[in-house]
Amino acid sequence: MNDAGQTDSSKAGGYRVLARKYRPRDFSGLIGQEPMVRTLKNAFATGRIAQAWMLTGVRGVGKTTTARILARALNYKTATVDHPTIELTEFGEHCEAILEGRHVDVIEMDAASHTGIDDIREIIEQVRYAPVSARYKVYIIDEVHMLSTAAFNGLLKTLEEPPPHVKFIFATTEIRKVPITILSRCQRFDLRRIDAGLIKEHLARIGEAEGVQADDEALAMIARAAEGSMRDAQSIFDQAIAHSGGHVTAETVRDMLGLADRARVIDLFEHLMKGDVAAALAEFRAQYDVGADPVTVLTDLAEFNHLVTRLRFVPEAAQDSALSPEERKRGSELAGQLSVRVLSRSWQMLLKGIQEVQNATRPVAAAEMVLIRIAHAANLPTLDEALKALQNGGPGGGAPSFPGGGGNGGGFAPGSGGGVNAVGSSFVTSGGGGGQTMRLVQSMPEPVQQTAPARPAEAENAPEVPVRSLADIAALAESHRDIAFKILFKRHVRLVSIEPGRLTVNLLPEAPKTLLGDLTNRLLKWTGRRWVVSVSNEPGGPTLWEEENSRREMAIEDARSDPTVAAILKTFPGAKIVDVRIPDAAAHDAMEGEDMPAPGFDADDEDE
Repeated sequence: MNDAGQTDSSKAGGYRVLARKYRPRDFSGLIGQEPMVRTLKNAFATGRIAQAWMLTGVRGVGKTTTARILARALNYKTATVDHPTIELTEFGEHCEAILEGRHVDVIEMDAASHTGIDDIREIIEQVRYAPVSARYKVYIIDEVHMLSTAAFNGLLKTLEEPPPHVKFIFATTEIRKVPITILSRCQRFDLRRIDAGLIKEHLARIGEAEGVQADDEALAMIARAAEGSMRDAQSIFDQAIAHSGGHVTAETVRDMLGLADRARVIDLFEHLMKGDVAAALAEFRAQYDVGADPVTVLTDLAEFNHLVTRLRFVPEAAQDSALSPEERKRGSELAGQLSVRVLSRSWQMLLKGIQEVQNATRPVAAAEMVLIRIAHAANLPTLDEALKALQNGGPGGGAPSFPGGGGNGGGFAPGSGGGVNAVGSSFVTSGGGGGQTMRLVQSMPEPVQQTAPARPAEAENAPEVPVRSLADIAALAESHRDIAFKILFKRHVRLVSIEPGRLTVNLLPEAPKTLLGDLTNRLLKWTGRRWVVSVSNEPGGPTLWEEENSRREMAIEDARSDPTVAAILKTFPGAKIVDVRIPDAAAHDAMEGEDMPAPGFDADDEDE
């Protein structure tokens, strides 16, 4: 920031906020926009000055300020310089009026409040007249994406062939909403988000000029909170000065913005990566009790997760001036300890969790559930660990197991669907609580017939259970609470034939490759006898899922034709039948004995 950016507050008739007081007044004061300044410098030096510019970027990066400086450069005139230039070493004849937005030949218009064709028609009628005192008549239209379609169309011809004394400068935060016909007639500059390190250095200079003492950690926190916007950073700094009474500390900024202590965020992250749920919840509650917002805590966790991941590949990123010493040291240590897969998994869970907490009616409870999921997933094996365990066959050559995985975390419980079965070498594990799903399928010819292994010891004395249909098998899965297998079985298996000890089925093309082996193993375990399960090319009957859908559709059609139901649907326009429930005889008799109507259907009134 140059000295020209500092305006005497007494001249303005009172206190001026920092965002206005330290607004850049020439191109050297623009922070973080060096590519644009370089392009403009070359264009002005060679006389290749465009007729229109489009400035785009997030809020607070300097779009309107750049437009005013550009208008000043176009109309720069001093006793020794009388041509457009970006070397604005001293104030010229028109500079002060242009920067203050009161020059007669530099017209600023807010498109958010002047959106119609009438406003553009007024500009079109005025461009034919020469400027009053300046070299160019400059039109600065802010938030240009707010113009109506008719206004854009009315501007096209003038924008394509403007008079030589007219220049247009547009600014917008929503570049995608600007018609391509407008963009093609402009020279476009994308103003970058300002680096947090540059923002911190600039705030330090402002604090020194204002005589305010500010801690480095506090300035770093403000720079991060600004998210690349210098205006936001200056506004937060202004608020922090008023909040602290002249000495801006990290504690002041943390209390003001509801942020969590960065060191405590790192502590929480370490608890999660260790799978220590109790310690993680205790630390989260402690941060919440001192004023940290649940969404902010999860956002800070995600930022630190990203930092650790980045440090794995770019170790020199630890030298970023916006980072605290704690983040540099502990972040680098964690980067060397955690795998990329673990960091990627926690990153995805945090992103999803932030949305859940934002939409939850009880954010604290939702945030705790997110932390529990992440801590639980920390004990699950990564893909590399799972493949290595599969290749080694686990201790003693048995089923693969993983240290610290728990019964259902990293290892496999009998009948869980993981491990090696007779169909190829399929290994499947599903990470509960948001973990990753891993699958390895070895390419092998699909067998026509699947024979169960020898009867296990635990099934020797078990009574045999009769199985006469697919429904009986689904009922067995239900009674053993194997819901995942039940769903797959009902969706993908068609019956060709069944007799005691022998089952012939037809599998749908999308059926998992392990389904046949899983079915054989479960029949042995559940019925107490060996089964020969074969795959046939015959189409077989419908799946259980198809039968249920067919019965449901028929029941809905029957209910819709019922006079009573038809009358109800007519009475409530927009209602529709979503389900039909037929009570069994015992329940029906009980309801009649209590003079209660039997449930016939559920109606969903869309107008409610």
